[in-house]
Amino acid sequence: MKQTVIDGEAEDAAALAQQGLDAGLPPGDILDKGFVKGIEEVGDLFGRGEFFLPELVQGAEAMKAAVAVLQPAIDAAGGGSRSLGVAVAGTVAGDIHEIGKTIVCSMLSAAGFTVTDVGCDVPVEAFVAKVKETDADLLLLSALLTTTMPNQQKTIEALKAAGLRDSVKVMIGGAPTTRAWADEIGADGYAEDAIEAVVTAKTILGVS
Repeated sequence: MKQTVIDGEAEDAAALAQQGLDAGLPPGDILDKGFVKGIEEVGDLFGRGEFFLPELVQGAEAMKAAVAVLQPAIDAAGGGSRSLGVAVAGTVAGDIHEIGKTIVCSMLSAAGFTVTDVGCDVPVEAFVAKVKETDADLLLLSALLTTTMPNQQKTIEALKAAGLRDSVKVMIGGAPTTRAWADEIGADGYAEDAIEAVVTAKTILGVS
């Protein structure tokens, strides 16, 4: 199971997840002792520069395929609360860059978060509405252009105006963004890449 994630084999991962269930293994064990070990290894390899973006994406997709098979059994076993948190993610208004944000969503989903990806070029009001609708714990705002970075700040201001800022943590990311910018606009966290995004998300929500 671990190896299918490392190899990025989504179909094999899904098949092995089903075999595990058919053999009567606890779905939580299949996830934690098999597939999670794989995605952790993928993260380590990426961090060491031995894996690159394509391998990271394939690993995350394999993990998602396994989770899709296991989730109904986990829910039925009363483990539906396994979600580490509810996250909403999108690229801010005026910005149509998708890839980095999509990878972060895949990695968060693979790590155990419930993720709603609202896409790119997302208006401030749409972020606020989706946070309210999903009762999100975490909002991730991506900006790949210096000209769209201010929309990260505007979204945080809009959350305050809507009375939602205290109930949701905000993380920012994207090539031109920095930790200093995150501090300046009052974001709770900043991540440089998808691996760091998962670690930071867990840290600011106090989950593991």
